[in-house]
Amino acid sequence: MGKDVVADLKRDYISKLLANGARVDGRRFDEQRPLTIETNYIGSAEGSARVRLGATDVVVGVKLIMGEPFPDTPNTGVLTTNAELIPMASDTFEGGPPDQESIEVARVIDRGIREGHAVDMAKLCIVPGKEVWIMFVDVHVLDYDGNLFDAANIAANAAFKTAIVPAKRAGKGEDYPLPVQHQPISLTAVKIDGKILVDPTHDEERVADARLTVATIENGNLCAMQKGLNGAFTIDEVFKVVDLSRRIGAEVRAKL
Repeated sequence: MGKDVVADLKRDYISKLLANGARVDGRRFDEQRPLTIETNYIGSAEGSARVRLGATDVVVGVKLIMGEPFPDTPNTGVLTTNAELIPMASDTFEGGPPDQESIEVARVIDRGIREGHAVDMAKLCIVPGKEVWIMFVDVHVLDYDGNLFDAANIAANAAFKTAIVPAKRAGKGEDYPLPVQHQPISLTAVKIDGKILVDPTHDEERVADARLTVATIENGNLCAMQKGLNGAFTIDEVFKVVDLSRRIGAEVRAKL
């Protein structure tokens, strides 16, 4: 049976459930899947975390090396975010160079971290204009059942909390904690048959009309937003997702 036929069958099934106010896994429309967070997962990294969001399983590692700053930001460190989606994690992922999906995941995670000012990058400057810490945030997907954006975002924030800048090893004084200043937490919602569902599973993502990811910080301020798929959200629906992001973001921070 072709993938399109399977997707159509799943859409019919999901649509019938939604019409009766239900989801396949029994959650409310505004309910996130069970979340578990394990920090210091990778011994060789400066910081790391493993996050399970439902059946989606993600590891994020943080690595810091010395290098030169960008010419237009001579007094701040450098942030680089990468995502690796390997076929072992899902039959929808393909091997080889980064594809459009992995690039999008990396960009969305990077935008939330960067625009939410998760790390005080000015404190990663060693010698202005000459030497700074370059921070690599690497996302590795172990198992995929939807919503990589939020799982990886949470894992990145968890990894930052325990990360150490290896200054002593580099001959730059004593080690010190990564200068974390905010926890920008993202919430992803999809729209199916006019219904807004948070934390979508893979099947829900496959049949969704539109997707919206919203990141907020502790005071509720919006710091990043990413729209996906071909459908549209009304203004009221966007505001609803923003409010959900604030509420669920606070719940996630309590677990961090």
